[in-house]
Amino acid sequence: MSAYKIEAGTAQHIGNRPQQNDRVALLTSPNAPGYVLAVLADGNHSAIGPDQALLTSKQLFDDFRVGDTPNLPRLKELLGAIVLEAHQLIKMNPITAAAEPHSALALLVLTPAGQAVWTHVGETRVYRFSGEASAERSNDNAYVEHLVRNDKVPLEAAKKHRSSKLLANVLGNSFKAPYVALNVYEGLRPGDAFLLCSDGLWQCFTDQELAAAVARNTPRQAAERLIGKAAERAQGKGDNCTMAIIKLVAPAVNR
Repeated sequence: MSAYKIEAGTAQHIGNRPQQNDRVALLTSPNAPGYVLAVLADGNHSAIGPDQALLTSKQLFDDFRVGDTPNLPRLKELLGAIVLEAHQLIKMNPITAAAEPHSALALLVLTPAGQAVWTHVGETRVYRFSGEASAERSNDNAYVEHLVRNDKVPLEAAKKHRSSKLLANVLGNSFKAPYVALNVYEGLRPGDAFLLCSDGLWQCFTDQELAAAVARNTPRQAAERLIGKAAERAQGKGDNCTMAIIKLVAPAVNR
């Protein structure tokens, strides 16, 4: 018997935008029993990029074949391949020349062996919670260091990469391939949880608020309460608000 069972869900709200450009899904694969892939993509001006990111994620995860035991290097390769292939396909779309449909992306895969591998590109975030504590979250530190070290970009300019078309770390950027930073955690147990979300959510909360909301509620309840509070705090200027919540809980004891 597994040391935990998974409770998970996704949620979206359009906010105060004219359309919903985010996409989110929790995926399983016929060739990877017990594995779960969470995908969250956030588009800038349209859903073209996120739609492609979600489609690519599903196709490559469906084709992914596991060995006898979970292989973390291969899982890292899978997430990296999803990012780069989606990026190339978005650029090949004939609409992209004029519209530049960029997409941020967050990916998380869980294995039956209590392992997690995740990455993010752009302004999406991945949080790992331990109970009501925020244990870690994705950020742009590695990308800033990459720009300074490899591209010789001055530190202050690198810190402002989001405002530069030349430096923006997104899928579909015609000037630059996305930078993929990968994270691994082993030894998952009941009480651990993950949150993938777009900036329409995380910019309204502290890390501690998000951890507490996820720990104290079911995924559905947490999503409803977070969306409601985000709308309140945005004061009529809310962005698309999207999330995937995965909680690890102790299995029921049969008596």
